[in-house]
Amino acid sequence: MSDTMPDRLSATPGSPFHDEALLEKGIGIRFNGEERTNVEEYCISEGWVRLAVGKTLDRKGRPMTIKVSGTVEAWIKGTGEDGKE
Repeated sequence: MSDTMPDRLSATPGSPFHDEALLEKGIGIRFNGEERTNVEEYCISEGWVRLAVGKTLDRKGRPMTIKVSGTVEAWIKGTGEDGKE
């Protein structure tokens, strides 16, 4: 597997955009210039992220999310793409 980021990635195991191997490496997300740690899903080309809302869960036990539009940057942690090792 290459170290290029997919256009869309989800942390939900049932999603067709879920990639367990990539998520285990560690993903960094910068949304509108701010590094975020509560991102459940993102799409770079469409410019949106789904952010977890507090600790609230839906009826299936997954985090409640809101979809927010903006500039999305993603990288694999430890590769130095974000300027940090």
